[in-house]
Amino acid sequence: MEASTKVTSIQATYEAENVSSSTFLSKHGELIAALISGALTLIASLMNDHKSILVILLYVLAFCIGGFAKAKEGIEDTIAEKELNVEMLMIIAALGSAAIGYWTEGAVLIFIFALSGALETYTLNKTNKEISSLLSIQPHTAIRIIDDLEEVVSIKNLEIGDYILIKAGERIPADGQIVKGETLIDESALTGESIPVVKNFKDEVFAGTINIKGTLVVEITKHSDETLFQKIIKLVQTAQSEKTPSQQFIEKFEGVYVKGVLITVLIMMFLPHFVLDWSWTTTFYRAMILLVVASPCALVASITPAVLSAISNGAKSGILVKGGIHLERLAVLKAIAFDKTGTLTIGKPEVTGFEIIDELNQTELLTLVASIEKYSTHPLASAIVEFATKQGIVVSNSFEQIDDHAGFGVSAIVNGIEYRVGKKEFVTAKYNPLAQFEEQWENEGKTIVYVGSNEKIIAIFSLKDLVRTETKSALKTLNKLGVQTVMITGDSEQTAKAIAAESKINEYFASCLPHEKVNIVKKLKENYGQVAMVGDGINDAPALATANVGIAMGGGTGVALETADVVLMKNDLTKISEAITLSKRMNKIIKQNIIFSLSVIAFLICSNFLQIIDLPYGVIGHEGSTILVILNSLRLLRD
Repeated sequence: MEASTKVTSIQATYEAENVSSSTFLSKHGELIAALISGALTLIASLMNDHKSILVILLYVLAFCIGGFAKAKEGIEDTIAEKELNVEMLMIIAALGSAAIGYWTEGAVLIFIFALSGALETYTLNKTNKEISSLLSIQPHTAIRIIDDLEEVVSIKNLEIGDYILIKAGERIPADGQIVKGETLIDESALTGESIPVVKNFKDEVFAGTINIKGTLVVEITKHSDETLFQKIIKLVQTAQSEKTPSQQFIEKFEGVYVKGVLITVLIMMFLPHFVLDWSWTTTFYRAMILLVVASPCALVASITPAVLSAISNGAKSGILVKGGIHLERLAVLKAIAFDKTGTLTIGKPEVTGFEIIDELNQTELLTLVASIEKYSTHPLASAIVEFATKQGIVVSNSFEQIDDHAGFGVSAIVNGIEYRVGKKEFVTAKYNPLAQFEEQWENEGKTIVYVGSNEKIIAIFSLKDLVRTETKSALKTLNKLGVQTVMITGDSEQTAKAIAAESKINEYFASCLPHEKVNIVKKLKENYGQVAMVGDGINDAPALATANVGIAMGGGTGVALETADVVLMKNDLTKISEAITLSKRMNKIIKQNIIFSLSVIAFLICSNFLQIIDLPYGVIGHEGSTILVILNSLRLLRD
């Protein structure tokens, strides 16, 4: 039985299910038809009178109800592709069985064929389930503000530049920028991060996330079909339609094989009568059995259900794969290159320590520095302000003069004394009483912010982009799987060396520009063969495209998400080893399915020529093997 590759849009399916009054029938129609066909076949066979008009009518109904969907699919595909397919073989075999009086066997063939089709549909529906649940959390309407008037509109009618109102507790309907209000946003649906994010004026917000407190006015920056949320949906829709090399080979093989089977059956309908002295009834009977058992139903169903099940499992775990071909490649990776900032590390600097000269009061110094740094937009300044706030410091605004020197730091005059916070050369100190700490922190790859007054350094802060808590365990697991880990970063040699040592990465390259990252990935491909690249930024996109498999962090830029082949929605590096393990499981199950299906076909064909198998057992053996192959594939839905 051919595994269907015609995947309807998840969006359309979801909307249809929500407006249909017969959702149960639409979901389980194939299974219901198969069960009715089986019941009619059982009743007719128990009546045991194949000459009775009633019995024949029951069999005809069983044929029509159970075989309608597959016959329709087979005829349409044959006309569209001008190629015979497995569905046509099964219909011909069932009709041939009825023609020689084997109504029960033909009806059983239709029943099991319909049942295996229902199982295949179940597999496809499971792959849509996780993404449909994502769609269910996206609002379909928004409150648009026009001239102080509010109106409820469909998100499809929102235009870039429109203003929308979002109340506390509501989901954000579209990507935009805050123009009024401040709040906490729960972005766990997109990034997997459980801690709400503080959002203020000019900060970006994303569709599908939750406004926890406060009323917001947001300016739309993207159309409804261009939001980050929709990009994620499209990733999985693409994944379902993209075929692996194995699938493509099986589909090409199917057309040739079906023609071969039909030619062989035609020969079988005449040759044994003259060569082996079989009767015409026996000859035709054995030809019908050959038509059934030689059909590659199980072989064709060996791959697609497994791939779809694996993609569904990955989506459930926050691993979005754009296609089976990329999932297949994960199993053979020999090396993975990682960007540093935002991938191995959190991507946000944090204060790891500070030192002040003895004569100063710690609280007063922190208050002074945080109050000055509040006027800078630099990430290091924001980190110091956040650190001080957590210490209970309240910033003040009592400055006689304050200036932000872009790229260098901030200067302020308090009580006639000038203070400078920023780079060492900006502070212009002649004397550094804290030099011992400075040297130690530099060796640890930390960034230092200096505080100076009267040409003397009075305090220093150490900051570092901290390594993610799961990085070390994730890299250790990858090494156990036989995958080499490499870090490619634009940071200095000292910082790269410190991060590499802390995360236990195998190899690193420092001070790399975007085009240099591409060259390093190419070199890794020469050395290792199959290589993946993991990143989150615009500067990582070229390297992601160059690698055999590009992996993007879910919280990364839109460019990275579009370029990558795999997206880690929860920004969790341990998901990479899960994806590799899932890929290996998928490939293993596909091999099991192919070997099993070919063995069953070979056994049944030999048994038919030796006349030791009858049509009922041929039907059960052939269609039973198809069902077993699909059930084996469904094991991939389990964690």
